[in-house]
Amino acid sequence: MNTYTFCVPCLLGTEGLTADELRYGGFAGVRAENGRVYFEGPLSQAARANIRLRCGERVLLRLASFQALSFDDLFEGVKGLDWQDYLPADAAFPVTGYCVDSQLHSVPDCQRIVKKAVVERLKAAYGISWFEETGVKYQIRFALMNDRAEIYLDTTGAPLYKRGYRLATQQAPLRETLAASLVKLARYRGREELIDPFCGSGTIAIEAAMACCQIAPGARRSFDGEAWQFEDGLWSRQREEAQSEEKIQKLPVSASDISAEAVELARQNARRAGVEDCIGFRRADALGLPYTGRRGTLICNPPYGRRLLDQEEARRIYDGLGRALQGADSLKKYVLTADEGFEEAFGAKADKRRKLYNGMIKCQLYMYFRQPASKEAE
Repeated sequence: MNTYTFCVPCLLGTEGLTADELRYGGFAGVRAENGRVYFEGPLSQAARANIRLRCGERVLLRLASFQALSFDDLFEGVKGLDWQDYLPADAAFPVTGYCVDSQLHSVPDCQRIVKKAVVERLKAAYGISWFEETGVKYQIRFALMNDRAEIYLDTTGAPLYKRGYRLATQQAPLRETLAASLVKLARYRGREELIDPFCGSGTIAIEAAMACCQIAPGARRSFDGEAWQFEDGLWSRQREEAQSEEKIQKLPVSASDISAEAVELARQNARRAGVEDCIGFRRADALGLPYTGRRGTLICNPPYGRRLLDQEEARRIYDGLGRALQGADSLKKYVLTADEGFEEAFGAKADKRRKLYNGMIKCQLYMYFRQPASKEAE
């Protein structure tokens, strides 16, 4: 059985979480780098990773890694690969990629070079001069970083954060993979209460419930690699195995929002994810909820003051949240925001901070394990 190298791109700040997830899942050769994690294994491991990974963004089959200081280097490196072992004669093979800190910095030019090299190799292999590309899609990806090229086939297709349950969103949704990362950072296992008082489309609560119920995030969606000419039944076997491990249960997870529309949307999303009965939804003002005496974990993604509200209004919310949480010393608190003035407005320095990215927005996860400092009465 052939062993391959796979690459899992991930949001900056979640590399360690993704690596731990792979190691705990029994994947071999796991190693983390900046923005990506590698693992080794047969092709069946690509299917298993796509179906089960909660934090990674996609699963790429790495075909080559070589130095590329010139377009000639890039062309020859790509042409030297046995593309006919992967792509049938009618394959559609679009090319995309990125360049960072490399002499080859033009992405469109690199796309053209990679495409031309693949075509030249397939011409020689199949003895034809024109490729209609009417068949199954094999997305080719390249990464040029520090003058080193990596060439991949994308086994995933639509990114892994597109679980399929969130058909509609509020204006500023939290990516599902980041929500899953927050749940992992909080080490939530479903044994205590989890509270999200700014639930929006429900992503944090849904990801927590799916993890506790052992619902594989990719068990009910499709992937590009399923259509490739590899082992028959490979993906269906992995999907059936994942679904057999599900354990649906009522959980002490509560999700609320001041917007009735958001709460209904979150409920619908939870229904599609199969966890509606696991979560308690209600319309409520986060600043008026009772927190004192509750034991468990609070995870939330309040407004940043960038997209939904202006900064002044967002900081009024942080101030109100800090006041509402006074005395709630039995709650661990995890607050994700891009506002660098959060701690001052909230009224307490975090016990720990972690830099994370919500898409391209740099955020901080403020973690509190003790009671917030008392705020002076107005």
